Amino acid sequence: MDDVIGGVHGTAAAGFEAVRDAFVRNFGERGERGAAVTVYRDGRKVVDLWGGTKDVDGVADGPGSGTEPWEHGTAQIVRSATKGVAAAALLLLHQRGDLDLDAPVGAYWPEFKARGKEHVLVRHVLAHRAGVPALDRPLTPTEALDPDLAAAAVAAQAPFWEPGTGHGYHAHTYGWLTGELVRRVTGRPVGEWIAAEIARPLGLDLWVGLPDAEAARAGRVGRIEPPEAAGGLRVRPKRNVADAYADPASLTRRAFGTIDPTPDENDPAYRAAALPASNGIATADALARFYAALIGEVDGGTRLFTPETVEAARAEASAGPDRVLVVNTRFGLGYMLHGGASPLLGPGSFGHPGRGGALGFADPESGVAFGYVTNGLAKGVTADPRAQALVRAVRSAL
Repeated sequence: MDDVIGGVHGTAAAGFEAVRDAFVRNFGERGERGAAVTVYRDGRKVVDLWGGTKDVDGVADGPGSGTEPWEHGTAQIVRSATKGVAAAALLLLHQRGDLDLDAPVGAYWPEFKARGKEHVLVRHVLAHRAGVPALDRPLTPTEALDPDLAAAAVAAQAPFWEPGTGHGYHAHTYGWLTGELVRRVTGRPVGEWIAAEIARPLGLDLWVGLPDAEAARAGRVGRIEPPEAAGGLRVRPKRNVADAYADPASLTRRAFGTIDPTPDENDPAYRAAALPASNGIATADALARFYAALIGEVDGGTRLFTPETVEAARAEASAGPDRVLVVNTRFGLGYMLHGGASPLLGPGSFGHPGRGGALGFADPESGVAFGYVTNGLAKGVTADPRAQALVRAVRSAL
């Protein structure tokens, strides 16, 4: 159906009305300010909804309020949901025979072999097992935007544990690791490669490094609120990621504080840089369409992953205590897997949340691909209540 209900715009196909209802409730019950959600099933769009204000500082009395309404095609920064796109870049290079997942990173990036990292494999990078989730000296925001300087800092870093023997979320360094591998293998900057090989063939409004032309389009990308302290992953009864983040000496704080001070995510210079761990900008449709193309043809056309690559992406590569997130997490090759820390649609789902709310994933068994973006970023690292309400509604529709 195509209607405006509760101030929310867009369509929900017959049988998916529960997703529209949950999206409307997010504004009234869960503090949503501006957001969009898109769902594909078997390569066909079945949900496409948006509402609220484009900027988080717009009036929030209800969907559509304020002077800058969220429009169809409004894009937002999706933070760590970008990691799923970065993972796809490496897996596509592997699928094409250009990158060996079982080769040492140093085979492609010789400088990385320093200080005990000579046995770090490409698959260790994807599974957060490389042992370098933080840097001894954090980078300033200006330094972090320089891919040469950031890659050199990661290459010079001694691992925090023996690589391959455990896992810990590489919140920021994941981007420099994956980005430098793409550049070493292809000779092209990671943002350019993603644009040419993923975004343009699929017609995605998705960028890792926002082009000047898109940045200049009035109303194209909304403003988000300043970041808050981490939270949302709990270990009962003793410790959670918020407690660990509050400890300046913890690996959690050091991993999330690898860029210090925290960059202004509304800054045009930050948005123009390519940080494939954290600063992708996308519409909900682009995020969902990307995941739809990982598991099948979209609109009868392009498919990115072969069935074999899908299975590699979602095969469990890391599980158990996460040295950074301090709870049990599960990762495939570059993707979070369904579990208590990151509930997705079902046991075979794979995807990635963005700290504060964004979420994208695919579920091959049901043929569902999901994308949700928001400007009202919350404290949680994963399992945002708004996104989870929408996921439950999708599940009920199936």
